[in-house]
Amino acid sequence: MPSLLGIDSGLTVTKAVIFDIDGTPIAVARRRVTQFMPKARHVERDMDELWARTADAIAEAIKLSNRPASDIQAIAATAHGDGIYLLDKTRTPLGRAILSLDSRAGSIVEQWLRSPLADDALALTGQLPHVSAPSALLAWIKANEPERFAEIGHILSCKDWLRFCLTDVVGTDRTEASTSFTNVSTQDYSPDALKLFGVGELIGALPPVSRSDEVVGHVTEAVAKRTGLAEGTPVVAGLHDVTASALGAGGYADGVVAVIAGTYSINETLSSEPRVDGRWFCRNAIAPGQWNNMSISPASSANYEWFLDKLCASEIASAEAAGQSIHALLGPEIEAAFNRPSSALFHPYLFGSPYGADASASFFGLGGWHDRGDMLRAVLEGIAFNHKIHVDALSDGFSFDQARLAGGVSRNPIVVQMFADVLGMPVTVTETDEAAAWGAALCAGAGIGVYASPENDPRDVGKIARTYHPDPARSADYRIRYDLFRDIAEAMTPLWPRIGDLAVQRFQD
Repeated sequence: MPSLLGIDSGLTVTKAVIFDIDGTPIAVARRRVTQFMPKARHVERDMDELWARTADAIAEAIKLSNRPASDIQAIAATAHGDGIYLLDKTRTPLGRAILSLDSRAGSIVEQWLRSPLADDALALTGQLPHVSAPSALLAWIKANEPERFAEIGHILSCKDWLRFCLTDVVGTDRTEASTSFTNVSTQDYSPDALKLFGVGELIGALPPVSRSDEVVGHVTEAVAKRTGLAEGTPVVAGLHDVTASALGAGGYADGVVAVIAGTYSINETLSSEPRVDGRWFCRNAIAPGQWNNMSISPASSANYEWFLDKLCASEIASAEAAGQSIHALLGPEIEAAFNRPSSALFHPYLFGSPYGADASASFFGLGGWHDRGDMLRAVLEGIAFNHKIHVDALSDGFSFDQARLAGGVSRNPIVVQMFADVLGMPVTVTETDEAAAWGAALCAGAGIGVYASPENDPRDVGKIARTYHPDPARSADYRIRYDLFRDIAEAMTPLWPRIGDLAVQRFQD
């Protein structure tokens, strides 16, 4: 039976998901990928390890599907955006990849934002520079690793690296191309953009751009032997996971804000014209003449996962031994915390924030009477509050009256209701667990003519969706908590750099 393979590589886990062409997941396989943090603000991964783990996941997914690999009609990858994956002039990985959680370029970006360059970048590229943008990371490499900079042959994103591994073809797609160096009006590469950021000599290192649903290569003989895929299987260009998640969750449409609670706080809405504002990125959508307006920060459910990893290790081990989900195990504890008053607040800025690279995570309002459930509630509320910052910004420029929520936390009805109450609008979730991988699979299917376009989802989304409506009384309570959350963040803004200096000193010592 015909099927499609969607690859979804996040910041900690890479996945291979095989779907029937009607959108039903057949098999899912996951592998964790090592993150290296050699010093403060540096977050990296080994590119060869990423491919090896992804290849292992593909092989396992094929095995779990109990179908021949020849059933897979096409493949597409999606992955975390921004960050940078470099090849040298022999098309070999040039050092470790730099992930989008990295903030080593913070001082460079701060200088840019205090200079006329900021306004010039916003007008030309549709976005202000930020710490994990390719522009900032390339400028950092040029200033701090000039020998490495001189060897740059190709500038790739995460999914482009995986596509290269599958096909031996260098390239990118429209959505990924617009992370730093495209003209927001023409949607094409702009040499002036590279010159603006001081890296004009790299114009030849930018990868060729294809449509997200364009067949750009085929599975090589070596990859077929490594993964079990059929040699010659078509591979399409794929797309940025921000766009893939909205597409797969049914939230890629006018009048809707897609809210993706993943490692990043992703909040996005489509427009048929470029609308530029420093509070969001105006980037290429899948189709020419459309723009995806994204207000984001690295401050979402990665904070929840961090809390579980650091403070619930024994419970995770017990849950795994019993074949139980840690989320199900902690569910009653979290639900009880939501049903009682609490002064605990949490700013989810472990890896970044809307307040700049200096911000850090913190609990406020804790007392000796609070327990772990209260802290978990505060973490989840902090994640929702951070999304609200971005959704409110988008609402100033675009018209929408409903949200589509995806990401791991969307599986918990209590959390989804909390998002509806915090955002003050209906929030819809679907039964799609692997939204980003399905978004990639839609592009794969469109590339070989199974679907008319990536937007032609074969599922009846209405039948697999549930909508949560805000409760007026709870929304009023959350407004009070949210306002205090914002006031504390504003008060901490001058103090966060001093706190950050302590962390740098620790690493140096």
